[in-house]
Amino acid sequence: MDRAQPLYLKIQQHLLENIQNGTWKAHHQIPPEEQLAKNFNVSRMTANKAIRDLVQQGYLSRQPGLGTFVTDLKSESSLVEVHNIAEEVRERGHLYSCNVLSSDVMEADDEVALRLGVRLGTQVFHTLIVHRENGTPIQLEDRFVNPRWVPDYLSTDFTLHTPNEVLVTACPINDVEHVVEAVLVDEQTAVHLEIDTARPCLCMTRRTWSGDHLISYARLIHPGERYKLRSSVHRNTP
Repeated sequence: MDRAQPLYLKIQQHLLENIQNGTWKAHHQIPPEEQLAKNFNVSRMTANKAIRDLVQQGYLSRQPGLGTFVTDLKSESSLVEVHNIAEEVRERGHLYSCNVLSSDVMEADDEVALRLGVRLGTQVFHTLIVHRENGTPIQLEDRFVNPRWVPDYLSTDFTLHTPNEVLVTACPINDVEHVVEAVLVDEQTAVHLEIDTARPCLCMTRRTWSGDHLISYARLIHPGERYKLRSSVHRNTP
């Protein structure tokens, strides 16, 4: 016979359900320990453990003198450095997966030719991938790669290795250009990201160089309510 579920886990399940189904949004104040203990007919110590564990897991944060609040669980990436999105997701203790929508050769149009530094009509590699965190789309990656510098790019199984992994392995990146803007997406992009077209998104345009070679141009689109970008600058003081 299975042992009964510990009482603190029942409280955790109740709290998580309210957070994950959107009943409690970011910054919502949860009921105090005394109220939870009363509702579940347990000791305050048991309610405290349920809350404490969720604080450690990042779902809740305590503010002394004010109470306990739901944290902002938006996924986060560095605005300065180029990281592997799969590793970012796993480092948060979450499950990474992706859908490869396209992996092919195309002729560079005006925008791609300009951004990638090639002639109009030049054949370039193109991939379109939806990156997911715990099953939820957090990024649509629309990437163009110069075949001259990464000739084996399209031979990759992108369900096993992200484009970032392939590029860094083939051509160590030394220079990066980032441009970020708020956008509303078209209907097809909204379908890929499983959002409404009225939802604001963050669009990061990224170009990467290896030595003097411009190897990649990508448009990375994130649903605004699911993602945030971070930048840190450290200056030496005299």
